[in-house]
Amino acid sequence: MARTVPVRAVAAAGVVAVLVAGATACGASAGASAGDDTDPEQRSFALQGRTLTVDSDDSALEIVAADAHKAGAVQVTRWFQGSVAVGKDPKVTWSMKDDRLVLRMTCSGVVADCAAKHRIEVPRGVAVKVEDGDGSVRARGFESPLSIRTGDGSVRVTDTTGPLELRTGDGSVRADVSSRRVRTHTGDGSVHLELGAVPDLVESRTGDGSVTIELPRATYRVTTKTGDGAQDVSVPRDDSSSHVVSARTGDGKVTVRTAN
Repeated sequence: MARTVPVRAVAAAGVVAVLVAGATACGASAGASAGDDTDPEQRSFALQGRTLTVDSDDSALEIVAADAHKAGAVQVTRWFQGSVAVGKDPKVTWSMKDDRLVLRMTCSGVVADCAAKHRIEVPRGVAVKVEDGDGSVRARGFESPLSIRTGDGSVRVTDTTGPLELRTGDGSVRADVSSRRVRTHTGDGSVHLELGAVPDLVESRTGDGSVTIELPRATYRVTTKTGDGAQDVSVPRDDSSSHVVSARTGDGKVTVRTAN
């Protein structure tokens, strides 16, 4: 004899299914966009030293070297959109202590959908270290050292001459710069570097993805390695050159060529 399920149990299961389906659909869709915030907030933070650390848990970041609005100040603009159907209201916070800018977003509950973006204007001559848990990072205009690390997101750097260290766990890396020293690493993603000045050192690593390095005309000491993929090196080579280029990938093509 077939067992009858109580109506209330069926109804409760249906509610849970709807909520789960709603949460899943929300995650699969475009969801919240920080760009929809038409009234962003702005705040200035005093900088005591010559190095700024940006500590972000979940935000897209745009970092720009700019003329300071006032001496020793970092200008931050914040865009935020978020909603939680069941749970605490979402929120974002920002603070500065010991030249460490901390950006946090709280967004949890049933059908939670939030997005944040920060534009950070840094006085020229200040070195920057970025630690981003989840989010893309864009940076431009730096003459001082720039270090970017993100757990999940792409990294893009332009119009920069200072030393670079770029790292992402999952995402592509692209740089169009004139830096003399460039180090990049991605766990899963392609790397594309365009150098406008003859570098002293370029080191590029990716676990899975292609590596392309475009260099000014000069003679280089080049080493390449790929676990599975072609290697195409067309720059002039000399093992005694002081201009060192190293490119490695676990799975993908390696290309080192002279820029057009």
